[in-house]
Amino acid sequence: MILVESINFVVLGKQDIASEFGKKGTETDLTLFDRKESDIIKTWVVPSGFPEKIQPLLQAINLAEYVIFHVDKLDKFTGEQIIALDSLKKEKGILSHTFDVDESKLNMMIKGTVVENYVQVDQDKIKEEMDKFKPLSNESQSEMVIDHCFDVKGVGTVILGKVTCGKIKQYDNLKLYPEGIDVLIKSIQMHDDPVSESICPARVGLAVKGVKPDNVSRGDVISEKDAVTVNSTITLDFVKSQFYKGDIAENQGCLVSVGLQIKAAKFVSITPLKLQFEKTIVYKPGDIAVILKPESNTIRILGNGAIL
Repeated sequence: MILVESINFVVLGKQDIASEFGKKGTETDLTLFDRKESDIIKTWVVPSGFPEKIQPLLQAINLAEYVIFHVDKLDKFTGEQIIALDSLKKEKGILSHTFDVDESKLNMMIKGTVVENYVQVDQDKIKEEMDKFKPLSNESQSEMVIDHCFDVKGVGTVILGKVTCGKIKQYDNLKLYPEGIDVLIKSIQMHDDPVSESICPARVGLAVKGVKPDNVSRGDVISEKDAVTVNSTITLDFVKSQFYKGDIAENQGCLVSVGLQIKAAKFVSITPLKLQFEKTIVYKPGDIAVILKPESNTIRILGNGAIL
């Protein structure tokens, strides 16, 4: 059996160009487009709830290996997208802009960030450049991050997400974290076709036994037992954003993005930066946490750091 490979892109800036690349699928505050080319499934995720909300931006970037950033204006939201990409260390991507964007100003905005190293092309060359990106994979323990979950009549609980490590196989017995619930993988679909296994970084739909949609949240992880850490406090190797002008203090509240999780927390110490969550989170040491202040009138990204 030939294993189908996968590539995932995030589309930022002028989001509607995603419709040129693939067929629209799931549509919430994240909208997904996909297309199958021979034995590669390409997916484009768009943070359609951004800029109204900052949360979908971080989640969409975390779902992708590669970036397509088509800038149509130079404003604070373009700035937020640049900061988010830099915070999450998304180093490979394509940068283009509409004819009315001042290229020298854009180059000033991206200077010193990961975006500075993206391949810069005209809009009509994006597809050609995109085809040069190759699938990435890894052989670690089985792990998948969840972005949507719902009940399907006659099937039961269906979970959509991305295989972030290793492979997921039909009839695997895995755990849903942070709850620690046992989950049996009944069946797997990729691009609406049934498959017996899927390898990282595939987008998959799983029919599962052992859990109801009410017990599943975006950002939860299905993995082998003890492959991830579950905790309600984390310490960060923290860097505050130079563009966030507010102060931070102990007991102050914030939102924290880790993978696809966005959870409320408070600062319990500033040096080192330690966060206490209202609910447990799931992570691996080294994962990047981005601290958000959604109510901020300027930049809503306060800073970021690797989890120690």
